[in-house]
Amino acid sequence: MELEIKQVSSLERIFLDGKCVMNEINGGKVLKGERISYQLAYKSDTVIEAQVSVKSDIADYVKVSFVGNVPSEIPIWEEHDDYYERTEPGLFPDVLFPVENGCLAIKKQNWYSLWITADIPADIAAGKYDIEVSITAEEFSTSKTFTVEVMNAVLPEQSLIYTNWFHADCIADYFNEPVFSERYWKILESFMRTAARTGINMILTPIFTPPLDTKVGGERTTVQLVDVSTADGGYSFNFDKLRRWIHLAKDCGLKYFEMAHLFSQWGAVAAPKIIADGKKLFGWETKATSDEYAAFLNVFLPELIKVIKEENIEDVTFFHISDEPSAEQIESYGAAKNIVKDILKDFPIIDALSEYELYKSGIVDFPIPCTNSAEEFVKNGYEHHWTYYCCGQREKVSNRFFSMPLARTRIIGVQLYLYEMEGFLQWGYNFYNAHHSIRHINPYLVTDAEGTFPSGDSFSVYPYNDSAIESIRSVVFYEGLQDMRAMQLAEKLVGREKLVAELEKKFGAITFEDYPRGEDKMNEIRGFVNDMIEINI
Repeated sequence: MELEIKQVSSLERIFLDGKCVMNEINGGKVLKGERISYQLAYKSDTVIEAQVSVKSDIADYVKVSFVGNVPSEIPIWEEHDDYYERTEPGLFPDVLFPVENGCLAIKKQNWYSLWITADIPADIAAGKYDIEVSITAEEFSTSKTFTVEVMNAVLPEQSLIYTNWFHADCIADYFNEPVFSERYWKILESFMRTAARTGINMILTPIFTPPLDTKVGGERTTVQLVDVSTADGGYSFNFDKLRRWIHLAKDCGLKYFEMAHLFSQWGAVAAPKIIADGKKLFGWETKATSDEYAAFLNVFLPELIKVIKEENIEDVTFFHISDEPSAEQIESYGAAKNIVKDILKDFPIIDALSEYELYKSGIVDFPIPCTNSAEEFVKNGYEHHWTYYCCGQREKVSNRFFSMPLARTRIIGVQLYLYEMEGFLQWGYNFYNAHHSIRHINPYLVTDAEGTFPSGDSFSVYPYNDSAIESIRSVVFYEGLQDMRAMQLAEKLVGREKLVAELEKKFGAITFEDYPRGEDKMNEIRGFVNDMIEINI
């Protein structure tokens, strides 16, 4: 048999047809405490069962995955710029399957790849470490060696607050498991731990079923953490599930909590679905500003705040009113906000808002503009620098669509550093539903929410064997976050002014819409940052 094999970077997608660059590499440079990934692309002329093994002094920190292909009918909408890899429907390499027990089923004719990840310990000695990955069968044995050069400096902890909305209902729906069963909690744990591994440190917390991406009049599976009772004509609450959620999230490495939106999406016209004594208490039929719902919130929120304080998360808890209000919805959003603003005066209330004129009106105190609007907010001033992207950010700016070059996904870390962003939001960590949640989907078969969003927008991890597994997009986005952290270290060593000036001298002014393109340029930027660190430590 003949097995063609190439060692390539994490910034390449290895398509089945082999129509990709596949520049061969021999190694990479990282900081202590950093994660580094690369690939072994291969093509065989026959089908065979093989064994994958790793030989290295750091073998205990090395993980091997198989890059699986998934379909995309809508890689990108018709209107887009020219910085895309592929825009035609087809199969895209994305999901990272575990290579269990080292067993690899090698297929023939097409190109595939293994994804190699090394989590470098923070306390490792600086120096060079070889990673030799072998693919062996009865008929042959071949290997490639990758040299990791560890610098004598530690990657700083992540300071960015990063939330990728956690859809607890989609976990129950996909695994067909009753909400809050013990198995459900175990699967939740895996999704939380995987979230933390991808850099997420804030979790959307369903005190009530989040009123997000739901058809008007429709419902999503109830995942309400707070039990509500209406006995004796009043309201009483049991927060045991919420406390368990908080403890589990902390144990998984999540630090910040954003409470689910208190009013319906796109204008705050209705109350979220709230269940009491097994029956619906509020929902689409309840006006957001109704006396009944206002009375409920005036009882509920003080009790919730007590729990938040008892759990010592008052300094890391955020609230939402309604997602992305428009100019036509100022009145309804403002009226809803007025119901709770005094009760929540000690907590940040954050919401996506991309029109600066609306921010000037005072409708949202803590806005999160999209990346193609953030420039205006930064230029004119807003107190807390946050930004987000979703399906609409498809021209000029970075995103994580299947169709985008991975270097375009990774550049976000440099941009977040340069704009001094405190936080970043993306809505789809694990949204396994069609548009407006009218039905559930299988993310291995449907990656565009049934033709509604470009593939890659609505989820960044996949469900697998009672757990969550990553995508190449989640890994590369995390690499971008590591770039941001490396730049923060360089800043401590040389000062922000010098770092930015030298960066602009070499690469020009980098904005959310104007930045160096391509894998080589992305690697040059990170190499520049590494050099700044090494020269000055």
